[in-house]
Amino acid sequence: MSFPYSDDRPVLLALRALKLGDLLVAVPALRALRRAFPEHRIVYAAQGWLEPVVRLTGSVDEHLHVHGLDEPIPLPPGVVDVAVNLHGNGAESRGRLEALEPRRRIGHQAPGWEGPEWVLGIHERERWCRLLQGHGIDAHPGDFRLDPPAAANPVPDAAVVHVGAAYGSRLWPLDRFAAVARELRDAGHPVVFTGSEGERPRALEAARRAGFEESTVVAGTLGLGEFAAVVAGAAVVVAVDTGAAHLASAYGRPSVVIFGPAPPSEWGPPPGHHIALTDESQRRGDVFSDDPDPALLAVTAADVRAALVDLGVL
Repeated sequence: MSFPYSDDRPVLLALRALKLGDLLVAVPALRALRRAFPEHRIVYAAQGWLEPVVRLTGSVDEHLHVHGLDEPIPLPPGVVDVAVNLHGNGAESRGRLEALEPRRRIGHQAPGWEGPEWVLGIHERERWCRLLQGHGIDAHPGDFRLDPPAAANPVPDAAVVHVGAAYGSRLWPLDRFAAVARELRDAGHPVVFTGSEGERPRALEAARRAGFEESTVVAGTLGLGEFAAVVAGAAVVVAVDTGAAHLASAYGRPSVVIFGPAPPSEWGPPPGHHIALTDESQRRGDVFSDDPDPALLAVTAADVRAALVDLGVL
């Protein structure tokens, strides 16, 4: 971002220096901020690789690239008119925003901050809308859809099997993904295996176990904008609780989402053609564990097949 700005609009900065799913559950809040501050330049502070999807929110004027909270937000004090803490309510995120010396702070109740109290156990879309409502801003958790992707879809109408996850706690066994992929193929769906560049070996192994050609593995070959286009045009998405699942919700595509350490009540898909699978009784809840959460392992390939039947995909 360059200074001075290209126009004289006051700046509203929303901090959420997290991952793709975190961005997507904050879309209703971003849309509410756009409506409430039509004369402001809306700046979203988050990791740079998210930019193709940040543009699809239809609510952000500029994306300020920040890498978590490990470094100060690269803006001089006094530039930001309104600072919005969509990151959390810890001292670190508050401190990064306080250093900007904004005229107005929007956040949860904390030392030096007015606002609603932080509430445990509510859905993330509701959390950030509730925050804004506590500051007199109208916000609706159901306003989560993205704009149509700008990129072309290289594999339209595919059944997307997304085998990756950021942490081991969310890694569903490959044999189960392979079994689901075979079911989708046998039902007549073209299948593609997706994931990040680092997840490509895992996707290749899932395809091999399922008896698919390497050409069905697009993991590591798509930019984020292209990946959003693939999901937006998918026949169905099968994934664990990742950004892929949130993209399916954002584009209203049928999905089966397997949950482990995080509960669907807080991170699950909205009502519609989406089915969340887990076993709450076995949840360990350690998101950063290297081992799959027992709640995730309790979900079988047969469970996913039954959900796909319920969705009318099989």
